[in-house]
Amino acid sequence: MPDHSFRRAIKALAWQYLGALALSLAAPCASGHEPASAPPAAASEPSTSWDLGELYASDLAWDEALARNRGRAEELPRYRGTLSSGPAELLAALSAVSDVRRETLRLLAYAALKSDQDLRVGANLERKQQAASLRTRIAENSAWMAPELLALGAERIRAFRAENAALEQRFGFYLDDTLRSAPHTLGAEAEGVLAAAGSVLAQPSNIHASMSDAEFAAPSITLVGGASVRLDEPGYEKYRAAPERADRKSVFDAYWGAWKKQEGTAGLLLATSVIGNRFAAQSRHFTSDLAAAQFDDNMPQAVFNTLIAETHAALPTLHRYLKLRQRMLGIGEELRYYDNYPPIYAPAHRPEFSVADAERLTLAALKPLGTEYLGLLERGFSGRWMDAYPRAGKASGGYMNPLAYDVHPYLLLNFNGDYQSVSTVAHEWGHAVHTLLADHAQPFEKARYSTFIAESASIGNEMLLSDYLIRNARDREEKLYYIGAALEDIRGAYFRQAMFSEFELAIHREIEAGRALSGPRLSAMYCGILRQYYGEAEGVMKIDPDYCLEWAFVPHFYHSFYVYQYATSMAGAAFFTDAVLKEGAPARARFLALLRAGGSDYPYELYKRAGVDMASAGPYRALAARMNRLLDEFEALITRKP
Repeated sequence: MPDHSFRRAIKALAWQYLGALALSLAAPCASGHEPASAPPAAASEPSTSWDLGELYASDLAWDEALARNRGRAEELPRYRGTLSSGPAELLAALSAVSDVRRETLRLLAYAALKSDQDLRVGANLERKQQAASLRTRIAENSAWMAPELLALGAERIRAFRAENAALEQRFGFYLDDTLRSAPHTLGAEAEGVLAAAGSVLAQPSNIHASMSDAEFAAPSITLVGGASVRLDEPGYEKYRAAPERADRKSVFDAYWGAWKKQEGTAGLLLATSVIGNRFAAQSRHFTSDLAAAQFDDNMPQAVFNTLIAETHAALPTLHRYLKLRQRMLGIGEELRYYDNYPPIYAPAHRPEFSVADAERLTLAALKPLGTEYLGLLERGFSGRWMDAYPRAGKASGGYMNPLAYDVHPYLLLNFNGDYQSVSTVAHEWGHAVHTLLADHAQPFEKARYSTFIAESASIGNEMLLSDYLIRNARDREEKLYYIGAALEDIRGAYFRQAMFSEFELAIHREIEAGRALSGPRLSAMYCGILRQYYGEAEGVMKIDPDYCLEWAFVPHFYHSFYVYQYATSMAGAAFFTDAVLKEGAPARARFLALLRAGGSDYPYELYKRAGVDMASAGPYRALAARMNRLLDEFEALITRKP
């Protein structure tokens, strides 16, 4: 059985390509209103480019560290057969594996970050592949450990832990988790084979990232006003929100037309990824791919089932919002899928923001989280932890890389100077502060937290930003804009991610049933779910089949059943945000305790300890109620005279 704490850490890196999900907002400053700020600074500005020298001084230093760690990885099999000798021997073996993994994560952080600076540089990609290969080699050379621990037995392991405080402190949760994994743990030889297959199974995701970032033939179009724009992913995300409806249609037609040329290849890639998930799940005797994906977190399937059921129950609220969007955009005919992205209420002149502006607004909005939290934010802002602005060849989207336990988190953004970019700063720095809190409170072996909790931390930041702006709006116009952005936040980070989750479940069930997947088949399945969520039968929105290729560019689907955690986390974030604003210090203490817990227990249990049962309907209904309250407030404002 692979080491779950290590797998969770690797999973965190795998999700580096995910972009921000919610529209963001501009905030009033202390004097009452935030003025329009200067255009974004140059990408080379020191405060907005990271310093990888804190990981390794140079590529040569990285090469030397890789060679040393390879040697340590090759020594791991010598611990085989020693686990039963006593608690000291067990601690020595576990420590040897943990230490080589710890350095490997640091190597992998440097390699991945360096590669994402410019995906066109082959040497950087090769370095990333070397680190990934070392990760696989470590898994192979330690595959004997879980079977040997299980042979040792729960009673002797308990006795060893009682005799050795360090063994309990560092590895207690891992040992419990390994014992829990017994039904899905194979023999040492089979575990080695599965570990060796890890690099192969990761290739569909790697190929998709290269295809969508480095090799995508981005089209260019001319907007109504005469400007020529290039529709790479950052360009698409920016111009799909164009105020002119004709421009939005042109953006969608050109962008998805370019993806249409890759529909067959994208279909083969995604089908291969799902087949790989099926292989891994069957090899470990799981009843379904979903059960396999939820096992590491010991997550009840009821959480996923409740999310889907409650999202369907809340679709009338989504449809209410879409009808308001149609009204506010002045669309007399059918609403279309390309109408989702412009703000439903926009000022005549949209302000632009620099990263420094976004940092200042984030600090102002997150004051309810207390001085310790703000101090960690300020520490990060003052360092060179972030690569902020887009450029040719750079990886798209936004992420926080937490893998260098002994250094600090690193963040990649593609800051456009718009409101979404401000929200992304708050979101990704929520991950960073979470990492700092967990790393300080937990040993390496217990520090890496689940995505299920991680996204509540970051989405909670976005909600606090939103609530701050709504409360402090200087006038009706500003308040309308902020509420509109908060509504879009819920559509994007809750309904959209739940929709992704339902699509992911459907395509896995196709493979589980022995049916085939192709690009056109995936597009047809995605179309059906889009039409249900966006209310085509109810006359809410018309879905053009040409846009049903959206599944092809979404990296989420290459990592089994990840996306449902965005939607569940938003419900959890709503609970914590409301509690912090209403209760103050007691709720803040519970929230920070959740973040400090890292991976010291299963996320569902940590949530319950903080007062939330994510398998119950309550959090999801609370989020739907929040959306309806925002709709009520928005509609009341627009019916009132200025």
